[in-house]
Amino acid sequence: MERKPRRPGLLERAAQVLDLPADALAGLPKLELVGDGELRMENHKGILAYGSEEIHVSGGVFLVKISGEDLELRTMTGLELLITGKIHQITLA
Repeated sequence: MERKPRRPGLLERAAQVLDLPADALAGLPKLELVGDGELRMENHKGILAYGSEEIHVSGGVFLVKISGEDLELRTMTGLELLITGKIHQITLA
């Protein structure tokens, strides 16, 4: 049986029309890791747990767990946060 090509969904079509990344319209978290010492996250939904060795952040549909040493929440706004320290692992659950 031959499969039909998948049609783009509403968010994908809107992103194309507005020339925006689909993740921005869907509210998905966007993570940017700079080396092993800086993590920027956009579209977060808040901090769930905070410590110097582990930070848990709500990403809406994902739970983002950051593990490392000397972790510090440097900046947090309604849409973006910055975590610094020695980052060992990032887990999406």
